[in-house]
Formats: sequence, structure tokens, C-alpha cells
Amino acid sequence: MIRTAAARAARAIPPAWPLTAAVAVNPFLGQSDDGLAQAAARLGRVAGVALTMPRAWYQQRLAAGAITDADLAAALAAAPDAPAALDVAALRRAAGIARPARQPIPTVAELAAGISGIDWPGLIAERIGAWAGWYFDDGQALWAPPRPSGAYAAWRQFATRDLTPEIIGLPGFAAAIAAAPVEADDALAEATQRLGLPPEALESCFHRLLMTLGGWAQLARARLWQAELEGGTDATITDLLTIRLLWEQALFAHCGAQLGAAWAAACAAHAEPVTPGSDDRIDALLQEAAERAAQRRLAETLAQPAAAAPRERPALQAAFCIDVRSEPFRRALESVSPAIETLGFAGFFGLGVAHRRFASDVVEARLPVLLAPRLRSCAGLPDETDRITRLRARATRAWGRFKQASVSSFAFVEATGPIHAVKLLRDATGLGRAEAAIEPQPGFTPALAPAAKCALAEAVLRAMSLTSGFARLVLLAGHGASVVNNPHASLLQCGACGGHAGDVNARLLAGLLNDPAVREGLAAGGIDIPAETLFVAALHDTTTDGFTLFDGDHPGRSHLGELAQARAWLAEAGRRTRAERAPRLPGAAGAGALDRRSRDWAEIRPEWALAGCHAFIAARRGRMTGRNLAGRAFLQDYDWQQDPAFQTLETIMTAPVIVASWISLQYYGASVAPEAFGGGNKLLHNVIGGIGVIEGSAGLLRAGLPWQSVHDGEQLAHEPLRLSVCIEAPIAAMTEVLRRHAEVRRLFDRGWLYLFGLDSAGRIASRYLGDLRWREDVKQDVLI
Repeated sequence: MIRTAAARAARAIPPAWPLTAAVAVNPFLGQSDDGLAQAAARLGRVAGVALTMPRAWYQQRLAAGAITDADLAAALAAAPDAPAALDVAALRRAAGIARPARQPIPTVAELAAGISGIDWPGLIAERIGAWAGWYFDDGQALWAPPRPSGAYAAWRQFATRDLTPEIIGLPGFAAAIAAAPVEADDALAEATQRLGLPPEALESCFHRLLMTLGGWAQLARARLWQAELEGGTDATITDLLTIRLLWEQALFAHCGAQLGAAWAAACAAHAEPVTPGSDDRIDALLQEAAERAAQRRLAETLAQPAAAAPRERPALQAAFCIDVRSEPFRRALESVSPAIETLGFAGFFGLGVAHRRFASDVVEARLPVLLAPRLRSCAGLPDETDRITRLRARATRAWGRFKQASVSSFAFVEATGPIHAVKLLRDATGLGRAEAAIEPQPGFTPALAPAAKCALAEAVLRAMSLTSGFARLVLLAGHGASVVNNPHASLLQCGACGGHAGDVNARLLAGLLNDPAVREGLAAGGIDIPAETLFVAALHDTTTDGFTLFDGDHPGRSHLGELAQARAWLAEAGRRTRAERAPRLPGAAGAGALDRRSRDWAEIRPEWALAGCHAFIAARRGRMTGRNLAGRAFLQDYDWQQDPAFQTLETIMTAPVIVASWISLQYYGASVAPEAFGGGNKLLHNVIGGIGVIEGSAGLLRAGLPWQSVHDGEQLAHEPLRLSVCIEAPIAAMTEVLRRHAEVRRLFDRGWLYLFGLDSAGRIASRYLGDLRWREDVKQDVLI
């Protein structure tokens, strides 16, 4: 029973990946069985956080007319459990009444702090942080003692030598830990018994304690996620729970007589079923009304006539990631010339690879974290150049360690400080940054068999709905971001590529599609790529809106004119996109400032990344051409008439939609509950262990988006809305996908996502109501 409760509590914690490959994560992943009000009640009592904005936020939108009475009425009509006495007028009045701050169920540490005046929660966070920074270190420390197997064993080794708790006022702490059971499961059971936790209170109490560990628990949850993805398991997060529970046990033993009634009340509160109160339901209704208002505005945009698609063969086709930052660039590029056609597809281009960079031993998972890599690739072939580059890299790392070592660092500064002053000045002013060298063309290792290459290429093209009408030049544009002095740089990269840029995947796919043998196999399967069509990989820098073409991978003089024209078009599209983006960025003195911001050491907002995202649209590009979606929509090209078995539809609803929902909900969580699901203030960040950041010099790991990623200094830059998914496909086909995938269906049924069907003109025509039911012929003005 105890182990089951611990496992359930562990899965209520969202995962967080290390900085080197950080990706967006749904912070409410463990609450997907709950609706918004229920999840708010649960997280309110274990973390004291809200899952909606303060009431004043909704009141301001009501006063401005952004949320209307019709939106409030629609939200009430859609909520079967809304309080009976609540009507539109009462809901509007409730928006003007501030809700009291939520208070979590107190821990033993909090109760003991109230009695003793000692900040035990703060001390626990500091001591666990000091240990965890060593235990989870990913190479930042120049030296570390050997780590025992398992987090619990490592912590016992640390805690039995840590005198800080006893100095502060907890006598016998080290001895108590030394006397604790050697096995974590046994220690967990013993602490549970000594604290007098009733069985029905276990899961809630364990969840509460894990939430007090902040990002450390989330990092441990990611280890469990990765282990299960690979068919194994990992006990790190339950070990952390045991560690935190032993702190509770020690404090309870120290002052349990004084805690008596208060701790009994806390245990009783944990044992109570989670039930949303009237305030939780009102907040959920106000949030639903805000989302109905946004959906109404989206419907109005989609109801506008689309621009006419080019009737002739396009001169250029460009496939972009579905990322919302691609939408403004795609729109700008298509406005440059009617001969240009753009497409949207997941940024890893259907190639889930474990990739090794040139002269590197590090393997990068270039695919969404939902998936496990099935292919391997490397940049270039191991040869003499590769060997020399590896030796140079090792020498550079050795030199860096010499500069940072505890003794030699002083001599280094004395001897070479003046020499480095010029470099420091140059880097600080953002001048003279060298362009990153282009790595050799990547290839699959081992090389794929001809049949496997053909099957892979065909699957990708069909998923892109690109099976005919090929232009002479087709760009496959991955995306990345150029920033400096930014620990969270990977969050600006492609989430579909595991927090890396998408250039490798694009180059691998271009190599496949330019292969004559692959084209011959594709033609046999009904996809005839003209001999004169050339696929070229590219990289879209979302910070500067610059473009890099990897045309050197496929040299030839036959497309020099098309490549020159493409570069001119891309440059003009970049200029137009920068002009659109610049006014949103605080302190950006015009579009020309964006490149400078990418080189500025002190810039805390080099770009807005995916802030503002609120819709996912899967339809034929012609439906969206010319419609200004303001960089707030993920755009996936999909033609259901080319998908007779609806396999591509199933892939879209179970992969890109889920990745987009993680992104959307991460931004939502960082906006409504930054204290629990945000990365804190960039100005206070220090990198610890190479895996995360803390605020200041000690404390808990801060996981998630920094506050500056969602706030411009005066107000939120991200409007917290759950994602609206709009798909042009038959309702019966979408319903069948939901029927086969219970976990995906649950997200829509519990309201974490919305689902709409588009008609043949790209307008919203139907709304999913949950439980496999739909409302067809929805009213465009209200979308009830």
C-alpha cells in the first residue's frame, strides 16, 4: 500500500529535463484524470497554488468587452457541475471579488517552524539542494567524491556527516539517519508508521512532500520517465520522497508532543477526498469563458476568405516546423511572391535519431521526448579530421578545467587576465561573434538498407501530404535560436528535436529525398518526384529570422539561379518578420535590434519563443494562406483526402498535438502558477550541476520557464489559454482516433485541450463535447 501510494504520488509530479536538452513539459501531466476545478483543488492543498489567473484579470477583460456575457453563458452551459444558483450576472459579479490565497496542508516542518521560530522548510530546502547539486551533477564540478548506487544511499552518506541540522537546533539528526533502515522502501515504511499517517492520507501527503522539493523532484521524475520509455524503471523520485519523509520523522521526534493536534488535523485533511469548492468551480468557469472568447476570435479569423493559391507549379516550396514562430515567417515568405508555397510539419521531420555531432562522443536525442530514437546518425565519418578535431576539443576542455581549478585559477588570472580583457570586452559588447562552422553532412549509422530508406521517405512525404506538385527547389527548414549567456537556450530550440536545432533532421531527410535509388522506390509506390527537383535543408534562426541553406550537401550548378532567388526571398521575408516581431519585445529599438539582442550577454528576452500560443491547426495550407494568425498557431499541413486509412490523422492527434499541448500548458502553468511551475527570475539564476538553475546561492532547483519568458516587466506577454485544436477531417475519423487512444481522449474529455472540426473552407464547423460526442453546425459568434 505504501509503495503504491508513493508510486502514484511520484506520477503526479511533472518531469523536467536537464538544461542541455530542456523541452516544454505539461506541468499538469499527473492531473490529466482531473478537470481544471478538480486539479485546482488538488494542487491547492498540496502546493497552495492557483490554476487560473487572479479574478482581477478576468474582470479587466469583462470590462473591456474581450469576454462577453455570451462567453459567460456558453461556459455555464458547458459545465454540468456548475453551482445551480450561478447565472451570468452572478458569474460577472464573482469576477470582481478577489479570492483568498490558497493555503496548502501544513507539513511537520512548517508546524515545527511555527513552534520553534526556526525556518525548518528553508533549512530542508537548502540542505537537500546542497546534496542534490552534487548528486545530480552532470560534469560542472571539476571533482566529486564517488557516488553510491541510488539517491537514498548517497543522501545517507551525506546526511550522517552533515552537522548543520544539529547546529541549527535538531540534535541527534545525523545519528538518527545512521540508524535508519539501509533500504529506501524500509525507511519509507518506518517513517510512515512513526508519523502515524493513515492509509487513506498517504498519496496526498506524499504528493505534498514531493511538491516541496521543487525541480529536484521533477528532475527525478524525468529519470523515471526516460527509464520507462526504454523499458526499465528508476527509483530516484521515490528515494527523494523517502529523504523528505525522514526529515519529517526527525522533526516529529524532536517536537512531536507540541505538534499533536495540529499534525492530526493535517493527516485528517490529507485523508479527505479531493473535492473542488465553489471558488474552484467559479475560477474554472471564468477561465472557460476567457477561452471561449479566444476561440470566438479565432473563428472570426478562420472565417475570412483565404488568399488564392498559386495555380501553376510553385517556384519554391518550403517546409517549416509547426512551431508558432514559423507562422509569421511563412506568411511573410508567401507575401514576397505568389510563386512560393510553404508547408508545416513537425520539426524533427519524422526522423527520430540519436545523433552524434562531429568529433563528439555525446549522443543527442533529436526527437520529441514522447518517443524513443530508432535511428542513429553522426555528422561526417570518423576519419583523420574527426580524430584531430576530437584532440583539439579535449585540449580545449582541459584548458577550461585548468582555468577553473581551485589552485591554478589564481595563477591563470594573474598571468593572462590582461590578455583576456580584450576578449571580455568584445564579448560583452556583442561585437565580432564568429559564425558557427557548418558541420559535415550527417548520415545514418549504420547506413540504412535501400528498402528501409524508401519506406522512411514515403512515410514522411505522406505524413506531410506532399506527394505531388513538387517545385524545382524544395527547402526543408528546421529551426534553432542564436543566444549567448542563456542557461535556458535549449528552450528556444525545437521542442520536436529534443531541445536541439532542427538542422540535422532536415539535412538527413534532404539526403534521403535526393537519393536516386530512393526516388525510384518512391515512384514505384506512387510518389513521382521530378528528376529536376532538388531538396535542400535549411535552418531558420528564430531569434534573428536569418536563414542558413545547406546547399553544399548537394552541390551542382543546375539550381544556382533558384538558390540565389530563394536567398533573396528569404532575406526579404526575414526583414518583414523582424518588423512584425520587434514591437512586441521590450526595449527593441526597431527590427534591426534583434540581431544585436541575440549577442547581448545581458539580454533576458532575446525572443518570445512560443509565448502566445493558443491554437493548433491541421488542414491544407490553402485554407490558411493569407490569414494572419499573429504567431499564435501551430500549423500542420494535412489533407485528409490523401489519407484514406487516416493513419496520418492518428499520428497528428497522438504526437504533434500532444507535443503542442505540452508547450501550451507549460506556458499556461508558468503564467498562472510561476511559484510551482516556473523557472524563477533570470536575474537571480545560477547554474548548478550543469542540469538546472537555482535562485541565488542555494535552495531548490527551479524547473520550467523563467518569469521573463512570459512577462514583459509590466504585464503578461502570454495569455494563459488551453490549446484549441482545429482539424480538417471527418468527425467520424477523429472520433475513432479518440476511441482507440484513451490517454489522448482523456485530455479532451477533461478539458485540458479543445477539439474543433473545420469545414472545406477552413472554418470552424463542429466542437467536441467530450465522451465521443460532438456539436455540429456551431455558431461562429459564440461557439457553444
